Amino acid sequence: MRSTFSLGALALLLSGSALVPAIAESSLAATSNEAVAMAVSSPEPQGSAPEVAIREVDRETAPEESLIKQAPPTRIAPTPKPAPRVVHSAKGEASWYGPGFFGNRTANGEVFRPGTLTAAHRTLPFGTKVRVTNLWNGRTAVVRINDRGPFHGNRVIDLAHGAAQSLGLTASGIAQVRLDVLQ
Repeated sequence: MRSTFSLGALALLLSGSALVPAIAESSLAATSNEAVAMAVSSPEPQGSAPEVAIREVDRETAPEESLIKQAPPTRIAPTPKPAPRVVHSAKGEASWYGPGFFGNRTANGEVFRPGTLTAAHRTLPFGTKVRVTNLWNGRTAVVRINDRGPFHGNRVIDLAHGAAQSLGLTASGIAQVRLDVLQ
């Protein structure tokens, strides 16, 4: 953008146009606290420069319609996200794992950190979002599958410590849950 302006200014200087003094005056006027209104007259035949009229407008004494007005900023309301669609549902027993595994790598290769809303599932693809509802107290949490398991009994999901706390099952260790696989 800067090079375009420089080339345009250079072209005006080299052509010896009558616009050069007008541009200088308009830049001086634009630095003051007054609005500058510019009007260009009808196009002249080729070879002659158009006339430029510069008119200074005093904000205090000028009628309101002669001042340059800016429209107030338009606020665009964010479009609400559609509710995630439930692809599959299942019920079963959930357990949780945590402190002994912090810092280890999960099955998808990321480091297991405390407080995460992640879970282990035997077959769901990594990255799948699952809404887990504790059927004993009604609490829900959306977790992301990043590990494999549980490999104990008939459990359907193994929750990370953060997800277990959200669902309120850290004290009991296990709970009956409903899994809703989200798209």
